[in-house]
Amino acid sequence: MIHVLQPGLFTTVQDNGRWGYQRFGIPVAGPMDRVSHRLANLIVGNRASCATLEVTLAGPRLEFQRDLRFAVSGAEFELFLDGTPLSMDAAQPVRSGQCLAFGRRQRGARAYVAVAGGIEVPLVLGSRATHVASRMGGFRGRALAAGDVLAVGATVERRARPGRRSMPASGTAGRVRVLPGPDAERFGALGAAVLAAAEYRVGAASDRMGYRLDGPALDQAGPELPSCAVPAGAIQVPPSGEPIILMADRPTSGGYPRIGTVITADIPVLAQMAPADRVAFETCNLETAMQALIAQERALLA
Repeated sequence: MIHVLQPGLFTTVQDNGRWGYQRFGIPVAGPMDRVSHRLANLIVGNRASCATLEVTLAGPRLEFQRDLRFAVSGAEFELFLDGTPLSMDAAQPVRSGQCLAFGRRQRGARAYVAVAGGIEVPLVLGSRATHVASRMGGFRGRALAAGDVLAVGATVERRARPGRRSMPASGTAGRVRVLPGPDAERFGALGAAVLAAAEYRVGAASDRMGYRLDGPALDQAGPELPSCAVPAGAIQVPPSGEPIILMADRPTSGGYPRIGTVITADIPVLAQMAPADRVAFETCNLETAMQALIAQERALLA
């Protein structure tokens, strides 16, 4: 068991997400940074699908109530076990009664705490992922609070992976690759040029549902569009002209025009951006997007 002494700013239980139900209007949820989530699980010998704790901007203080091992990957935080500094991306044995505390955040926005056996909360439609807006999954459908007690699953003996620093580069400026969207023609050559040349900032209202970007407005022409399915990374442009990038808790459909889509391999880069961080876009083709994803998967499986 894990006792939550302090919850941090916004800590939720996440696994790979609730896939297969979007046609019923049920969001996928899951980790914002799927690479760091998977890496943390691999380090402790879990299946990649095991649930972890997603930590956002400010981390929790946790008391372990049984002997186990854990690892923290993703955004760089100061970590302490009973006051002793710890390294990230390394399997750490812990005894019952010891406490893990997060200190200052140094780089990135989200970290993932994996424990051997995974976080054990009830499955909802085949997933343990938290979707706070609908109060579905995770620990009672919400972010963790002080006093919560989390169960840990049975440990499955698997080869643990040595840790390595692999958080996607972010810092305060990042460049992500984008495929042209299905509605790109509504913005014309000028809109594409603005998107490629401008620098935006992640807005203060950004969250797991989407990143609202502050920067040059994108003008569009044409009638209103019917709602259609939207993927993670879709760049929608509302009437205000300020882009919104859809993230893990995105709705299943939307009607705003889509000028582009951030490629799958670069969504973890976005996930590690905090409000006020800068982001720029680089247009690429489908082959580049596929090769980037293949390279990322090979690195995780190596």
